[in-house]
Amino acid sequence: MSDITKIDKQYIAGTYRRFDVELVEGKGSIIKGSDGREYIDMGSGIGVTAFGIADDEWVKATSSQLSKLQHVSNLYYTEPCAKLAKTLCDRTGFDKVFFSNSGAEANECAIKVARKYASDTKGEDCYTIITLVNSFHGRTITTLSATGQDCFHKLFNPLTDGFEHAIANDIDSVKQIIATKKVAGIMIECVQGEGGVNPLDANFVAQISDICQREDILLIVDEVQTGNGRTGKLYAYMNYDITPDIITTAKGLGGGLPIGATLMGEKVSTVLGAGDHGSTFGGNPVACAGALSIIDRIDEDFLAQVNEKSKYIFDTLNGAEGIVSVSGKGLMIGIKTVKPAAEVVKLCMQNGVLCLTAKDKVRLLPALNIPMDTLVKAIDILKLACK
Repeated sequence: MSDITKIDKQYIAGTYRRFDVELVEGKGSIIKGSDGREYIDMGSGIGVTAFGIADDEWVKATSSQLSKLQHVSNLYYTEPCAKLAKTLCDRTGFDKVFFSNSGAEANECAIKVARKYASDTKGEDCYTIITLVNSFHGRTITTLSATGQDCFHKLFNPLTDGFEHAIANDIDSVKQIIATKKVAGIMIECVQGEGGVNPLDANFVAQISDICQREDILLIVDEVQTGNGRTGKLYAYMNYDITPDIITTAKGLGGGLPIGATLMGEKVSTVLGAGDHGSTFGGNPVACAGALSIIDRIDEDFLAQVNEKSKYIFDTLNGAEGIVSVSGKGLMIGIKTVKPAAEVVKLCMQNGVLCLTAKDKVRLLPALNIPMDTLVKAIDILKLACK
């Protein structure tokens, strides 16, 4: 056991089941342990390092800003914050952005916007938010309440009131809740990440969108993991030909620094006024400078490469020995294996590839710009581990 491992175990809260690997440095999709071993990174910090480790453009953008102004409060204007907000709105058609520090905070903001909009337009008793079974929306008490997985709930009751969980891809389940509750919003992940990397059915999403428009219910799409090029579109909802009222994002947006963003469409663009919400570190200049360097490079040519790599993974793994099924979109992929997923991940690590799990699946979230030869090598190792 290394000195760092001993210190970690003694002083850090035991909330993580860490792998027995101490990572010290890396470049792109190659990351090195303290023992000198190199690994192909197929997890990118759970979808965070969108352009890999120590990406040159991201390092330049954040370092340059760090030497100018690392933080001021939101009582003042800063260039990176304003420019990032404009870029996000220009790329999506949304009207306003609220910046925070994580996906959970972005979702908290979306819930507050939905409830305030409903209170203003329908009355204070209209506050229910519908989410889906197997969803995951964060680890605060309120976003845990929104999360449709009982395993996250049992230790932290009483949870925040006002959340109902419908069955994914079952529109009647959604309609039954609407018939009995005063619903302010419906929040979905177009691909349920922590729930098993399961894409929602296109017809189901279209029906939800229609109901929201007809009933003046806000449609919220949680893009914390699916956003910023991960599913082969800039945002996953763009795969479904819908226009949400609110989207939330984080993870890959920052490229490695904490940032969350809640994007609001025209209907809700003026719901939040001065003092209604806030975040001390939200819109941090360094985090925003890094995010700009990420978003500016995710264009159609780049997304075409993401989809090309995705197709290679699906084509190679579908029907391979030891693999039951492959799910997901873009470079957000879940693999149901004959062996237990944890065993496959362990074998991959022993052979120089770092993977993740989601429920009973092996989960892949490589850097969006992973070189093709590196990807091929990693998938070959994964296939061997599955046999």
